[in-house]
Amino acid sequence: MSGQTDIAFIGTGFVADYYMTTMANHPQLRLAGVWDSDPVRLKQFCNYWKIHSYASEAESLSDAAVSIIVNLTTPESHYAVNKAALLAGKHVYCEKPLAMTADEARELVALSAEKGLVLAGAPANALSDARAHCADILASGIIGTPRLAYAEMEDGPVFRDKWQEWRSLSGAKWPAVHEFEIGCTLEHAGYAASWLVSLFGPVANVAAFSALTFPNKGPGTESLVLGPDFSVGCLTFRSGLVARLTTGLAAPRDRSLTIAGDKGTLVVRDLWDNRSPIHVELAGTKRPLLHRLVDRLEWQLQRKFPFRLTAGKPVAYPHHAGKNTLPAYPSQIDFVRGIAVQADAIRSGVQPLFSGETALHLTDIVLALNAGKRDHTPAGL
Repeated sequence: MSGQTDIAFIGTGFVADYYMTTMANHPQLRLAGVWDSDPVRLKQFCNYWKIHSYASEAESLSDAAVSIIVNLTTPESHYAVNKAALLAGKHVYCEKPLAMTADEARELVALSAEKGLVLAGAPANALSDARAHCADILASGIIGTPRLAYAEMEDGPVFRDKWQEWRSLSGAKWPAVHEFEIGCTLEHAGYAASWLVSLFGPVANVAAFSALTFPNKGPGTESLVLGPDFSVGCLTFRSGLVARLTTGLAAPRDRSLTIAGDKGTLVVRDLWDNRSPIHVELAGTKRPLLHRLVDRLEWQLQRKFPFRLTAGKPVAYPHHAGKNTLPAYPSQIDFVRGIAVQADAIRSGVQPLFSGETALHLTDIVLALNAGKRDHTPAGL
């Protein structure tokens, strides 16, 4: 196929199946092969997807046909794998974060620039149809100047569920223990931070707090040293907007984004939904009939109903370009779209949005949130 880009995966764990599910959306990409340090896991993945396996990481990095290495290893391995791939002359797309420290991430960005390579980072949900729709609504000026945003990344009390039994399509176990150890902020805050930075620009300051609130996550975790399962940060943007970003593994599931402006409010129901409903409520206008009826009944009955309606009315999408293949709820994200955007940018000789200094900026924001830094100026941008 003309313009086709060959890629290779390093890492075939749980998230790799999400990537495989959405490869079908991007025929301009070809998966040349995969490698994983766990031979059993590698064989299982390759047998399921009928994919070529490399004999070693070095073999994947030396494959002359491969342009982009997709780093799907655990966060602690991101820096080493990214650096090795860049030194091998490969462009890199890395799952979040780029590295476990801002200094390591900065070194990778500098190395990619020195070698004329593109280092880009996940998550891809900020390249979604929903994000584009949200940006168009904001650009229309319908809610006025955005002043305040609330971003929620609460995944629900998953440690109370049967996480030991969760499997991906090819049979990989959900890496629950590892996620509990590293902390949910490193795993999830980027889903909201990438939206916020793409919509409102660079963050000038992070004031954060993080904590381990539930030290026992179930059988097999009692003696482990666990990372924070809650964080909250106030982000001050150079553009003037202020945002609160909350990440957790205990409160009820909520992945919404609320943006308050001079003339009204916009609500994105679910940042993990490629075409999430987006609602707008304008100041001073009559609220929807259902909302008014619920309010009246609550006042009459003198009690709050056990549900919450999304403020405002949904704003229809302008068109539907066709149905994408997406993972099942709740991860309805086109995971490969970030790689496809990177490949297109490389062919055009430009830098994709979530690469270089932007990827560093997002990584540093998430690291600051996870560490609970009270007064931090993020690197990059």
